[in-house]
Amino acid sequence: MDDILFKARQWGISIDQPLIIDDVDGHPWDDSADLVIVGLGGAGVAAALEGLERGIEVIAVDRYGAGGSSAANGGIYYAGGGTSIQQDAGETDSVEEMFKYLRIEVGGVVSDETLWRFCKESVPTMDWLIGHGVKFNSNVWKKKCSYPPLDYFLYHPDSSLAAPYARQAKPAARGHRIFVRNGKKAWGLGIGIYGPLRDAALRLGMRFYRYAEARQIALDRNGNVVGVKVLHIPADSAAANRFGRSFALASKWIAALPSSFPLAGAVYGVGRRYLKKAHAIEETYRKPRWLRARRGVILSAGGFCMNQPMIEHFAPKYGVGLPMGTLGDNGSGIVLGASAGGALDHMGRISAWRFINPPSAWVMGMLVNRKGERFVNETLYGAAIGDAIAAQDGGKAWIILDARLRRMAKEHARDPKLVPFQRDIAKLNHVFNCVKANSLDALADKIGFDQGALKRTIEEYNLAASGKQPDIYEKGAEDMAVLGEAPFYAIDASTDSKLLPMPVMSVGGLRVDERSGQVLAPDGNPIGGLYAAGRNAVGICSNIYLSGLSYADCIFSGRRVARHVAEMVDGEPCTSSTVGKP
Repeated sequence: MDDILFKARQWGISIDQPLIIDDVDGHPWDDSADLVIVGLGGAGVAAALEGLERGIEVIAVDRYGAGGSSAANGGIYYAGGGTSIQQDAGETDSVEEMFKYLRIEVGGVVSDETLWRFCKESVPTMDWLIGHGVKFNSNVWKKKCSYPPLDYFLYHPDSSLAAPYARQAKPAARGHRIFVRNGKKAWGLGIGIYGPLRDAALRLGMRFYRYAEARQIALDRNGNVVGVKVLHIPADSAAANRFGRSFALASKWIAALPSSFPLAGAVYGVGRRYLKKAHAIEETYRKPRWLRARRGVILSAGGFCMNQPMIEHFAPKYGVGLPMGTLGDNGSGIVLGASAGGALDHMGRISAWRFINPPSAWVMGMLVNRKGERFVNETLYGAAIGDAIAAQDGGKAWIILDARLRRMAKEHARDPKLVPFQRDIAKLNHVFNCVKANSLDALADKIGFDQGALKRTIEEYNLAASGKQPDIYEKGAEDMAVLGEAPFYAIDASTDSKLLPMPVMSVGGLRVDERSGQVLAPDGNPIGGLYAAGRNAVGICSNIYLSGLSYADCIFSGRRVARHVAEMVDGEPCTSSTVGKP
């Protein structure tokens, strides 16, 4: 415990050692509820609403109060098995096919029993979301893409259409994008799911401590979690209003540009100044409050992708990536759970994304490593490609195009259907991140490929593209092009590419009992009264990320905790013998 708290201070996280209370009833609590939620993002709000619907009293606290990455993301929710939206779109799907596909991707990080339950609950969960006012649409995009065109709201957010997967499980469009009429961006749309759930929870009586940071766990003499201390800026005070404005401006400026882009340093500097101002307000005006949890505390405060020292500690090769999160994703919830004895797992597992479609012409070219050799099926989902790139020597990779494909790519980048981030990134990289050469040998010399290796790779690729032999990575000939028209081009797609930054997010966290969401100690026993969900916990997406799968796992894992807490009798701490039905 002391070791993790010492390291946490090095990572910029301030968590105190747990307070052990001999007389729980006699402790001067400031407030109490059946369930206290630390971090009101996607998992936290799902736990709150489910718990309230089951008749338990709920308090939620959040340092920033804006929904975290769940509210700020692209608004994709992964669901299947025959949702009402899929049915309206004419998409045929089943729980069995969804399970068969996800079983490949999940890779055993959760049990088959848990994965089956996740798939089986997908349809009723979607109905639950819709019933609370979340809006989806059945206009379906059937082609491979990283994010659907502006007027489409159901698509394939995974690798299910790629041959290696399609022969094992029947593909179906499972990416349910939130329905917005002015969706000209792919960031900040998650509020369309989060907002209705939060509002419903507030209507049902959730007490919400906005601008409250959890700093310390309270334990009884038997080691059960009975509460948490928070530092809180008093609600509706002038200090709270100033903090909210400063934090909003900090978030806006810090998210304005990828860190590797020109002028990013200056933009980040503005954001950091606002963040420093927000933290100064916290230090001056926050007051400690002890919140009693009669049945449990759930940690749902996001991952740690925004904490660079923590990334460098657990997964140093991903430190060059572009963090895909919000300022709350600093790992504090994970550390809080570890301070109470929780076991960490998959902390070195970072999901890295390299989306190369659109433009579709990039996919028809080929990806090679620093030797000039292919290593992946280019039609796979971006997280699978990102993982494959990160596994290469030095994380180096290039997209190889010939003159015809480059013309096609430039034309596709002008498509008005594209989301601006897809269009702008493609245009930028065609101009400033593209090495040109009049021959393959000259291209090899400019990049540093082995001439013979690149030549052999091109020859093998062209044979497959022309249908003369199968591709070794099972890429279909319809997704390939013969590379033969000079000049030739190489776009830097490495993990440290400055103008094609690689987004990264953490997917590891606290180990939990998959039936209840209880945090487990290193010996495998549950810690009474302590739960984790979302990216504070190991879950469905902790092997590989698919668009919308983290959001779906947040909802699944948050509701799982609330169900278990609601089934407790007389508020006694949960043990393995009290685990209820999922």
